[in-house]
Amino acid sequence: MGTARTIFLSVYYVVCIVCVGIVGIPRTLITGRVDWLYWTAMKVALGGIKLIGIKVDVQGMDQFNPKGTYIYMCNHVSNLDPPIVVPLIPRRSSVLVKKELFRVPILARAMLLASFVPVDRRNREAAIASVERAVEVLQSGINITVFPEGTRSHDGRLKPFKKGPFHLAMECGAPIIPMTIHGTETMMPKKGIGISAGTATLVFHAPVDPKKFSSREELMAAVHRAVASALPEHMKPVS
Repeated sequence: MGTARTIFLSVYYVVCIVCVGIVGIPRTLITGRVDWLYWTAMKVALGGIKLIGIKVDVQGMDQFNPKGTYIYMCNHVSNLDPPIVVPLIPRRSSVLVKKELFRVPILARAMLLASFVPVDRRNREAAIASVERAVEVLQSGINITVFPEGTRSHDGRLKPFKKGPFHLAMECGAPIIPMTIHGTETMMPKKGIGISAGTATLVFHAPVDPKKFSSREELMAAVHRAVASALPEHMKPVS
C-alpha cells in the first residue's frame, strides 16, 4: 500500500506539472503575472498530499502577521515536507532549492517564473550569487522558504544548521519565522520509498529579528532552539 501511494503521488505530480505548465507558463508570459501559476501549483502540491491520506495539523498562525515578508525556516525530515510546508505559508514564497531540480524542463521554467532560487553549495561563487538573488527576492516583497539543515535528517533528529541562510538574514534584516514539522518522518522516512497515511504537524513560531543579534552564530542558535522546542523528545537534537 505504501509503494502504491508513492507511485500514485509521483504520477499525479508529473501529470499536473505538465498540465499546469502548459497553461500557466504561457499565461504568465502573456500577463506578466505569476500569481495564477504559483497558487495553482501550491493547490496541486498540497492536494496530492491530501489525496494519499495525509492530514496536516497547523499551529501557531496567530504568532505573526501573515501579511509581512519573512524568511521561513523549517526542519527537514522527509520528501513530504516541501509540498506540505510551502503551500501553507501565507502569501507567495520563493524557495531556495537544489540546482539539480532546475534540470527538469517544465518544472525549471515554472520555478524561475516563481522567483525560486537555485543553490549550489559546492561552488562558493554560485552560493554567493544565490544569496544575492535571495536578497533581491525579499526586497521585492516575496517571502523566502529555507530548510536550513541543508538536507533531510536521516533519523528525524534536528541537525545543525548551515550558515548560508543566516548570512542572508543578517544581510537583509528580514525577520525569520521558525517552523517545526513532525510526523512526516514516519510517513516517508529518508531511506524509505513507501508512503503511509497519517497526520503531520506543522508549527509556526514567533518571528526572530536578526537585528537583535550581534552575530550570525547567536541568531542561528536562537532559531535552532525555536524549531527544536516543538519537536517530540525523540526528534530533539542530541546535546
